[in-house]
Amino acid sequence: MNFHSIGRASEMSGVKVTTIRFYEENGLMPEPDRTASGRRVYDEARIDQLRFIRHARDLGFPVDSVRGLIRLQQQPGNDCATADRLATSHLQEVRDRIRQLRALEEELERMISSCKGGAIAQCQIMASLGDHGKCSGEH
Repeated sequence: MNFHSIGRASEMSGVKVTTIRFYEENGLMPEPDRTASGRRVYDEARIDQLRFIRHARDLGFPVDSVRGLIRLQQQPGNDCATADRLATSHLQEVRDRIRQLRALEEELERMISSCKGGAIAQCQIMASLGDHGKCSGEH
């Protein structure tokens, strides 16, 4: 079996060394094996787990959800309903954020288009920033 240093595990997985340590400290990764001199070493299974975590995080899954997905991954014979619920819940959160961002985009476009130039004292952008009541809605 091949073992790799944390630096090599970082290169192979695309996860920064500091992030690997964060994952270990927060229970996403088990404490690694160590050499006699105390250096961390990672086998292929741990590097695959790092890739799994990185991809889940790239997709925006929160750390707690990733922790749950890892537990599910360790039970390959179980039903995937929990994974489906986690992914569906995350999708809804993403859709909610997209709606919020679209409302923010619309408000910023409205503020910018209302600006006619001139002195800051008459600037509609500054007026909107100073008084939320001048905004067209919630954002």
